[in-house]
Amino acid sequence: MARASRKRAPAASTPRCSIYRWDLDKTYLKSEFDSVRQLVRIPFEKPEDKVAAPGVVALIRSLRAVGTAAGLDVRVYFLSASPPQIGKAIKDKLALDGIVYDGIVFKDQLHHLVRGKFRNLREHIGFKLAELLKGRREQSAHAREFLFGDDWESDPLIYSLYADVVAGRVSEDDLRAVLAQIPVDPQQIEDVIAIQRDIVRVDAVVRIYINLERRTPPANFRAYGPRLVPTFNYFQTAVCLFEDGELTVATVAKVAESLIEGSGYTPERLANSLADVSRRGHITAATTAALWQYLAAQRLLPPARAQRRRRRPWWKTLTAAVAEWMRSPNGKPNVTPPPQLDYRQLASELRGAK
Repeated sequence: MARASRKRAPAASTPRCSIYRWDLDKTYLKSEFDSVRQLVRIPFEKPEDKVAAPGVVALIRSLRAVGTAAGLDVRVYFLSASPPQIGKAIKDKLALDGIVYDGIVFKDQLHHLVRGKFRNLREHIGFKLAELLKGRREQSAHAREFLFGDDWESDPLIYSLYADVVAGRVSEDDLRAVLAQIPVDPQQIEDVIAIQRDIVRVDAVVRIYINLERRTPPANFRAYGPRLVPTFNYFQTAVCLFEDGELTVATVAKVAESLIEGSGYTPERLANSLADVSRRGHITAATTAALWQYLAAQRLLPPARAQRRRRRPWWKTLTAAVAEWMRSPNGKPNVTPPPQLDYRQLASELRGAK
């Protein structure tokens, strides 16, 4: 795809703003709408009936606390394809959880229903991309972003496309062609095109975290490159955010504590999660060792000496060596996205999966 020719931002000083954008259903909330009965029940649920995903409350609180303590302007936003009619219950739930946020957007399904645009009721890519771009338009050009979604719908494609549009890696013609292929409503495509023209081009999105609520194999997301990190739980997400410098080891411990105390996790299960995300190359060996030592001292992981007693099979040694080889020279995981994602192929695969 050709690169966009928009004006780029001037050389940046150290970013002073961190933005965390969250999908709501299946990412923050354990929303159940697999059946018509569950879908109909959602508008009538009270705030106390809604259940947050294990560890997510501790994680969001920690991100704000660590960023604020470091002098950053921290902003948390939520984006949901649910209708605004359930907005009050959602906002009350966030207040109940002690989540401080800076904005929340719902999809006005009634608007599409009244205008007879029934296809737009279930097509969320155009809506979410437009809202993300509107949100970006209001931010400082150098604000860094971390995006959180799930594997239920199209979050990997939406977030990656958003990141590359903001970075200027997708031309206007290519963006229009990909959205038409999905297919997004023609008017919504033109809305997205118009909004993205106002964006200052900067490589703003640092990471995309996908919560594997459906237990999709992580290998299925390789086409999205190392910028996108699939995680099986929010302990793994916290560990990677520690690697990125967004959390401290003490706040990673808080997420681990919340999973053990509130969701029945065991130190052994957390140890397996840490080993898995390390084996997949998302954190360095040094980070793994440091986290293990601290969390074991807090009794949140098995004792480190037990880990040393284990014989490492040859294939684990080999995969660890390969993971180390893939890292950048400064010892941090390589988060540079591929030169160009093939969005037409990704959109084609998405259509085939529906």
